[in-house]
Amino acid sequence: MTSVRHNMPERDGSGRAASTDAVLDAARDCVLAVGVRRTTLTDIARRAGVSRMTLYRRWPDVRTIVGDLMTREWLELALSVVDESGGDARTRLVDTLVAGTRTFREHPLLRKIVDVDPELFLPYLLTRAGMSQLAFLDLIEGEIVRGHEDGSIRPGSAALQARALLLIVQGFALSLPTMTDEERPEEGLTADAFDLELRLILDRALSP
Repeated sequence: MTSVRHNMPERDGSGRAASTDAVLDAARDCVLAVGVRRTTLTDIARRAGVSRMTLYRRWPDVRTIVGDLMTREWLELALSVVDESGGDARTRLVDTLVAGTRTFREHPLLRKIVDVDPELFLPYLLTRAGMSQLAFLDLIEGEIVRGHEDGSIRPGSAALQARALLLIVQGFALSLPTMTDEERPEEGLTADAFDLELRLILDRALSP
């Protein structure tokens, strides 16, 4: 599995090495503790064991660091659930997207940002795609192309199909709590039931 971590060290003024991962790990700890708005560059630098100037040379503010943190976390999550068990491309893609959506929804960093700093997601939902979304599209589109080749996915524009799928799974990942009602399981309003519905929607959308 390809790693999405970047560990090239940089030196701060004291000569200490600071890897990107060390800074992002420190940022993750700070955000999980107090949220994005209450995290400062000083907090992150202290946890990472580097000077603030080391951070300023690479990141102008906390939100830029958090953007890189989200990209790292989401891509590692995506790669961790990729279905490599064989079978046709449609089955692999649907299994991966359903598992990824469920895992993403439960990710501690996502939960903290949604609970404390939900506005951080608005640009990526309303105006532009972020780096992690673009990377997801590459992964999805590649599997769709393989599905065209093995006949398991209906013909069409792989780019369009990938973007449509991402719009669907984003809704299930971020907005599901607005639709579930765990007190009405007999009506199928549980998170597990919605995951099954997502699987059905994706499979039917891709079937020839």
